[in-house]
Amino acid sequence: MKTTKKINVALQGGGSHGAFSWGVLDRILEDDRLTIEGISGTSAGAMNAVAMADGWSRNGADGARAKLYEFWRAVGRTGRFSPVQRAPWDVFFGNWSVENGIGYNLFEMVSRMLSPYEYNPFNINPLRDLVEREIDFERVKSCSALKLFISATNVETGRLRVFSQSELNADVVMASACLPYIFQAVEIDGQPYWDGGYGGNPALFPFFYSSASEDVLLIQINPIERAGTPKTAREISDRIDEITFNAALLREFRSIAFINSLIKAGRIEHGEYRNIRMHRIDADEAFKGLSASSKVNAEWAFLEYLRDLGRAAAEDWLEENYDAIGQTATLDLSDELAPEMNIGLRQSRPGRRVTDFLTRRAKPAVASRR
Repeated sequence: MKTTKKINVALQGGGSHGAFSWGVLDRILEDDRLTIEGISGTSAGAMNAVAMADGWSRNGADGARAKLYEFWRAVGRTGRFSPVQRAPWDVFFGNWSVENGIGYNLFEMVSRMLSPYEYNPFNINPLRDLVEREIDFERVKSCSALKLFISATNVETGRLRVFSQSELNADVVMASACLPYIFQAVEIDGQPYWDGGYGGNPALFPFFYSSASEDVLLIQINPIERAGTPKTAREISDRIDEITFNAALLREFRSIAFINSLIKAGRIEHGEYRNIRMHRIDADEAFKGLSASSKVNAEWAFLEYLRDLGRAAAEDWLEENYDAIGQTATLDLSDELAPEMNIGLRQSRPGRRVTDFLTRRAKPAVASRR
C-alpha cells in the first residue's frame, strides 16, 4: 500500500505575489506523495487557503487545484478594470512594475494625505466582492481533510488573532488582508482588525497544537534579506514593510530553534514538546527583478507568470528535499540563536527549473488578452 508524507504549509501574504504560492500549491497537490494536513495563511495566503479548502470539499486535490485556478482567474478578470495599470513602455519592455503608471502614483499621493475613511467613505472594496462571489465558506468550514488557520491583527490591542476553520467567513479573510492605508479596518465581534502580517506572516504556532505532522513548509514571498541601503522614499517605505512583515516570523523561528536545541540536548522531552522540522520555498531570487509595486499588478499574464515560477520552484524543492520530509529539517534555524551570524537564513539559490524558466522568459512580457 502506498504511503504519503504529511506536511503543514504556511502561506505568506504579498498581494498579487500570492500567485507564486498558488503555483507552489498546484505542484504539491499534483504530487500524490504529499498530504497537506494544515494550512496557516495571511492576506493573499489566507485567500489561497480558503480557495484550496473550498475546492477540496468538492473534489479532493483535483478540486483544490481547479478552485485555485478559478480564484486567480477571477482576480485577473477584476484586474482588467483596475485604475492601477502598467505604463505602455513598461508593457513594451516587459517590466511588471506599475509604479510608472498614472493610477498608481495618484493613489499613492492620495493615500499619503487621506485615510481610507476619507477617500473611500462608503468602503467600496472590489476584492471583498470577489471573495464573497468566488468562495463558498460553508464548504470551507466543512473541509475535514484540512485544518485552516487565518491570522489578523487586533487594531486596539496590537495582538495577533488566529481564526480557526469554524470561524471563517469573508470578514475574516478581508481582515487578514486589510492594509490600513488602503482599506478601512474590518470589524469582527465588535473588534477592529488589520492585516495579519503585522502579528504573524504567517503564524506557525497553531501547527504545534493541532497537527500531527512536525514538518512545516513555509512558502515565503517577502524577502528577509535585501542587499544594499534603500535611498529613495519609495525604496525606504518598501523595505520597512518587508522588515515589519517578517518580524513576527523571525521571532517564531527563534522559538522553534530554541526548543529544538533543548530537545537535542536532552534537556526537555520530545513528545511533551514538538521537534519542528522547517522547510522553505522562497521567491527571493525569482523576485529580484520585481518592484514592490508589482504586488498590486493583477494582470492575468502576470499571475500566470508567477504561478509558473511557483510550480518550477516547487518542482526543484521536491526533487532536492522530498526524502528529508519526516526525517530532518531543510531550513537551518540554528543560527537564529546567534542572530549576528545569520547564516541559516541566507537567500536560497534558485533551482534548475526556476533558472531555466527565468532564462526563457527574459524577453518583453506582453499582457494576455485571454
